[in-house]
Amino acid sequence: MSFEHGLQPSDVLTNQELMNTFKCAMAGGMRYSHRTNALVLISDHTKSLYDDRWISNVFHYTGMGQAGPQSLDYSQNKKLYHSTHTNVTVYLFEVFTQNQYVFQGEVYLSGAPYQEEQLDKNNDLRPVWIFPLSLKNERDKTLIPTEFLESRENIQKKKAKKLTHDELMKRVSRASHKPGSRTIVTKGYERDVYVSEYAKRRANGVCQLCEEPAPFHTKKGDPFLETHHIEWLSKGGEDTIENTVALCPNCHRRMHSLNSKKDVEKLKTVASKR
Repeated sequence: MSFEHGLQPSDVLTNQELMNTFKCAMAGGMRYSHRTNALVLISDHTKSLYDDRWISNVFHYTGMGQAGPQSLDYSQNKKLYHSTHTNVTVYLFEVFTQNQYVFQGEVYLSGAPYQEEQLDKNNDLRPVWIFPLSLKNERDKTLIPTEFLESRENIQKKKAKKLTHDELMKRVSRASHKPGSRTIVTKGYERDVYVSEYAKRRANGVCQLCEEPAPFHTKKGDPFLETHHIEWLSKGGEDTIENTVALCPNCHRRMHSLNSKKDVEKLKTVASKR
């Protein structure tokens, strides 16, 4: 019987709040609490050691042990393995941004643990145990905001940049498993189609940043340009002709990647001319 934790799926806790709620330790990916008889599982996606992933509605969770072969009889691995025959309650949290623990809900072992090979903290290949987990209440499945996944990816990109060539080759050689998948939620904006059309006509088939002709034409014969808001809508920019320009795909990506002050000022000058 689970205790009253008062959490709803998608609630975000700090590490201190998680410890206070479940009366568990402050560190570790598998934290058992005698006081609440709860096993708290944490999948920290900001760290690249374990290869946890959702496949359809099953979360494939890597067991405990950072170096060498993992064992089903070791510590919390054993507790999770036998959880279907005991009264211990298992909860899952995911971390996409440091110190933000997203509550997924109560889970149970929905299939037999299986082994696969992953790299350990010493970058040595070793067998690990994977525990298939399902939400006890499928309706609890949370929609992860796009920015959470982007935050995780940016952290992992920085770590990948620091790897030597040999270390990187070891990582990619183990990346042949079925890719993970999950449902995400993204915030959209209802853009004014008339503003967009005006910006493209004003550009007259020429990118307003690099000043080169559109890279190709559509099937209808229109030069292919993309509209861009100089001050991004996500940062409070307005959907007006004074804030909208038409760019080639390459320059559009450049603005969303670099957004240099010099380029911004040039586009503001262009957009001010009707």
